[in-house]
Parts: sequence; C-alpha cells; structure tokens
Amino acid sequence: MNSVSPTSVQYLSQDELRHSDGRQLFNPRSSSQGGNYPGLFPGGGAARSQHSEPDEVDKIKSKLFSVWNNVKYGWTVKTKTNFSKLSPVYLFGHIYRFEREEDVECFQKDFASRIWLTYRREFQQLEGTMWTTDCGWGCMLRSGQMLLAQGLVVHFLGRDWTWSDALYTPSLAEMEPMKATPLPCPSTANLHQVPPIPTDRSRGPWELQAPRRACSPDELEKERYHRKIISWFADRPQAPFGIHRLVELGHSSGKKAGDWYGPSIVAHIIRKAVDCCSEAGNLAVYVSQDCTVYKDDVANLANRSKDRTAWDPGAEWKAVIILVPMRLGGETFNPAYVDCVKELLRLDFCIGIIGGKPRHSLYFVGYQDDTLLFLDPHYCQLFVDTTKENFPLESFHCNSPRKTAFSKVDPSCTIGFYVSHRREFEGLCVELTQVLNSAAAKEKYPMFSIVDGCAQDYGLEELCSRFSQQTVQGQRPSKRGRAKKATTEDFVVL
Repeated sequence: MNSVSPTSVQYLSQDELRHSDGRQLFNPRSSSQGGNYPGLFPGGGAARSQHSEPDEVDKIKSKLFSVWNNVKYGWTVKTKTNFSKLSPVYLFGHIYRFEREEDVECFQKDFASRIWLTYRREFQQLEGTMWTTDCGWGCMLRSGQMLLAQGLVVHFLGRDWTWSDALYTPSLAEMEPMKATPLPCPSTANLHQVPPIPTDRSRGPWELQAPRRACSPDELEKERYHRKIISWFADRPQAPFGIHRLVELGHSSGKKAGDWYGPSIVAHIIRKAVDCCSEAGNLAVYVSQDCTVYKDDVANLANRSKDRTAWDPGAEWKAVIILVPMRLGGETFNPAYVDCVKELLRLDFCIGIIGGKPRHSLYFVGYQDDTLLFLDPHYCQLFVDTTKENFPLESFHCNSPRKTAFSKVDPSCTIGFYVSHRREFEGLCVELTQVLNSAAAKEKYPMFSIVDGCAQDYGLEELCSRFSQQTVQGQRPSKRGRAKKATTEDFVVL
C-alpha cells in the first residue's frame, strides 16, 4: 500500500542501471529464462552451480543491492486513501457501507486482522547465496504468502475471525503512516491483564488497540493459532512457508533467490509447500490447468476415504485451496473482465488475488467501485524471531488500506478460493458457473472454466478446440502453443 510503499519509489530505469562506462549492471529481461541475472545475484551465472559459494565480487554486489533496496523500501510518506460513503466496500465476501459508522469500524478491524507479509532484512542467509533480504525481488513470493495465510486463517480460525488486538485508525480518510512505536506484546495467556494503551491520533500504523474486555478461552485458543500461523511464515529455514522454503521449492521451476517470480509459478510453489507440511492439517492445494478447474481432480485430491469414492456422500474430504492462474489481457488488463473480477471477490469462498501492477506485485483483497483494495509487500522490515515467546505481532498487520484502479493492474494473476468440505465445493462450483456464464452471456469470454471429469479425460485436440474459444485479446494459445511460449505467463515481471 502506498502508505508504506510510496508511489514515487519505482524500479530503476535502464539508464540508471548502467555503469558510467555504459555497461549494463542490472537488466531483468536480459535472461532467456526471465529471471537469471549472471554476475549480479549470488549463485547466478551459467557456469556457477546453484549452491556454489559466491565470489567476492558477488558478495559486494549483493550487499550494495541489499543496502539500496533497504533504503528504497524503508521510506514512509504521508498519504491519504479516500473512500466513498456512497458506494459499498467489499472485503473477502463481506460488505461494508461507510455511511454507517459501525461499518467503518468493522471494516477497519477486518482489514487490520489480515496477515501482512512484507520484505524483510537481516534474516539468515539463503542457502548458497549471500542474500539476507528479499528486497527488490521477493514481492510475488510475499503476495503468495499472504494468499496462503488468508487460506490458513479461514481454515483454522474461520471466515469471520478478527484479531482481538486489531490495529486502530482514527479515520479512513486520515491514515498517515509514521514510524512504528515499539510496544510490549501481550501474552496470550494474560490478554485480559494488559493495561490500556492510549488511542490518540499520533499512533503509528502498527500500534495495538487495548483489549476492551477479558478474552474467553476460545479467543485465547484462536490467538495461539494466530501466532502459530504467523510463525509458519517466519524468515527462517525451518518455517514451512517461509522465504527460505519457498525459494528452495522454486529451484525445481528454474527459479532461485534474486529472481522475480510470476503468479503462476508462485501458485505451484504454494502447492508444493503445503504438500510437504504436516502442520497444515487437513488441507490440500489444487492448481488449475489451462484456466480450467477439473471437478474430479479436485475431488480425488480432497478425498480422505480410502474405501469410498470422492463423490460418495459419506466420503470424508480434506479442505482445499483452489488456485487459478490466468492472464486477463494482452499487454494490459482487459476491462471486459472488471465485472467478473468484482463478482468473484464478492464470494465468501474467495481468499484474494495475487498479481499487481507492472513490476510491482500486490495482494488484492476487495474493491470499491472501480478500484481494488490491496496489501502491499513492498516495505522492508527487520527480521522478527518468531521462536521467542510472545514475539511482537505489530509488523505482521497493517491498518492502512490502499487502492488502485483496475486499469493499472497487470493482466497476469492467480485467484484463490477456499472450501472446507465437499458440499462447500459443490456450492462454489455452482456460484462460479453462474458468474462465469453471466460474463459469457454478455459477449465476454470467461476468465476460466469449471468442468466435470479429470484433466487426462480430455484429449489435446479437444483441449485446443475448447480453449481457442477462451480468448482475451486475440486468441489464447493452445496447450501446444503454451509450451512454446512458457515465459508469457510463468515469467511475467510484476
């Protein structure tokens, strides 16, 4: 959000990225793989193995690049976000009308309860590199973390959960970020004993609102889960969804620390991370193929009953996060999809969209009128040791909602949905079919499809025929065509 990611702070131009002798130091498009920068990032270069020790030149470049990004993404400026009182605001399926003061307060608490994951610095070195920060390259991974975190919050805490110490903002029209004031973090076992904290207009964006009442045992249990979920995203190698783990899993997709990640690749990294995590509980992740969700593939993935078919009413299901990577336009976002995106964001099942503006990944969580609400990972914060008891939570939540116009959004994105059991999945399929068919009835091509069967049930010829009808601007590439142009979607720079 612009409150912590100033609009004036942009990626360097190509002229700024050249030495005085004219040699280009940093060109994100110089590699045929869309993300390998020989000589700049530790471990980079075709001749150097993935986990070899970086040389002294790489160490110096890495440190200079890290220092530059720490300064670049550490600025805060005074900005304001304007919200209309005449139009409803949608946030993860909830609707808020700002002409009612109670709705304003509920929206603030709801938004501030979302887990916010940003650039970090001074964490343990990423394996085989000198990187101790993800500034400048890890924004899509952070957006993916926030999408997964929202799915885990819904899974463990419920769709209506809000943080009992939700961050406070005096006015949506007067949110002026300042340096955070360090505050003691209450113990989850003694939340009702925390002394009140002043709530004046000089408070920083991360300051806690004092609990107004004693917490029930159920609330205390949820607060413990809240902390546990955040610890799973810690910037340490042992964290199942931390930056170290995600970078490690990205190696199989040809990515490494320092590369930029596209929303499609991040979707598959999330799937792998959940598959490998025993702590995630009764949860699986499905990533759609060719902009199509195959119902039987989801059912087979979710089925826990060895002696029953997935569609048997008595079969037990895992909860499922469904991720749908797509591209909604050619070089720019196609405005024909605006209404459909709005309808999807209004669904209770939706857990957000990872995408962003060009070269600037964001996590979209709702909308008002023709603007999207988002959480922005482009703010560099200090590493937090989540292994300590009652580690501070302030930097994992933000109370400054920001907005951007649909017209500024990059067409590459991944949308997420969460269903807890078979009946919810069936309900999601019905609602998605209605939304997508409604868009098609208006002579607009559907964003994606929901079909019966498994992916292997469809032959290549049938797939090509069907997906030739799902164009965005001109014809959408067939499966064979996609194989020739993998960088079009997988390596879009956001």
